[in-house]
Amino acid sequence: MANLKEIRTRISSVTSTRQITSAMKMVSAARLRKAQDAIVRLRPYAGKLQEILSSISDAMRDDEDNIYANPREPEKVLLVVISSNRGLCGAFNTSVIKEALNAAMNTYQKQFIKRNVSFYNIGRHGDDFLRKKGYPIVGSRNDLFDDLSYQNVSEVSSEILKEYVDGKYDRIDLIYNQFKNAAVQILCREQFLPIKIEEKPVSNIETTNTDYIFEPSKEYIVKELIPKSLRLQFYKALLDSYASEHGARMTSMHKATDNATEIIKDLRLEYNKARQAIITNEILEIISGADALDG
Repeated sequence: MANLKEIRTRISSVTSTRQITSAMKMVSAARLRKAQDAIVRLRPYAGKLQEILSSISDAMRDDEDNIYANPREPEKVLLVVISSNRGLCGAFNTSVIKEALNAAMNTYQKQFIKRNVSFYNIGRHGDDFLRKKGYPIVGSRNDLFDDLSYQNVSEVSSEILKEYVDGKYDRIDLIYNQFKNAAVQILCREQFLPIKIEEKPVSNIETTNTDYIFEPSKEYIVKELIPKSLRLQFYKALLDSYASEHGARMTSMHKATDNATEIIKDLRLEYNKARQAIITNEILEIISGADALDG
C-alpha cells in the first residue's frame, strides 16, 4: 500500500488537473455559444443558397460556359482538410485526418498512386500531421481561426476557385466536422467543385421541361453570383468546424473533470484506509509494549 505522502501528492496533482479541465470547459462553453449562434444564423441562408445554386447549375447543365458545374474526369484532386489549431478536443482532429487519408487512398486511389492528390490544410493539427508524414501539401492557412471572418476566408476560397478554373484541379472536396450540438459532430466529406447537382427523383407523372429566363444574364451568374455562393459555402464549412471544435473540447473537458473527481474520491478512500492501518498498527504496538512491561 502506498504511503500517506505519496497519496497526498497524487490527490494534490489530480485536484490541480481538475481545476484546469474545469476552467477549460467553461472557456470552451463561452466560445461555443458565440460560434453556435454564428453557424445557426448562417445555415438556413447557406442551405437555401446551395439549393438555388444546384437548381441554376442543373438548368445550365449543357452550357459550356458554366465552368463551375461542368463535370470533369477527376485526374487531379485537391482535399481541403479543416482541423483545429489546438488539441484537447477528443477525436475531433483524428477523425478528420483519417477521413482525408481514406479519401486519398481509397476513393481517389488511382489519382493517389499517380501523385495527383494534394492537400490544402486549414488548422495546425492536420497540417503538422500531414507534413510530418510527407504527404503533398500545396498550401495551409492556420491563422484563419485566429480571426474567423468572411473577408479572411474569402481570400482562401477565391484562391482555390481560381486554381479550379485554371484547370489545376478537376475535383475539390472539403473534409470537416459539421456541428450538430455540443456533444455531437458529424464528419463530412463534401464535394465543393464541381458543383454537385442533386438528382431529381423520377416520377410516373409526365413532366415537361422548364425553360428558364435568367435575370441577370447567364454570364453574370457564372462570373459573379456562383463564385460568391461558393465562397459562402466554404465559409459555412469553417464555421461548422469552429463550432464543432469548441463543442468537442467542452465535452472532452467535462469528461476529464468527471474522471478527475472519481480519481480523487478513490484516492481519498485509499488515504483513509492507509491512515487507519497506520493508527491500528500503532495501537497494537502500544498494547504489546504495555503487556511486555506488565510481564
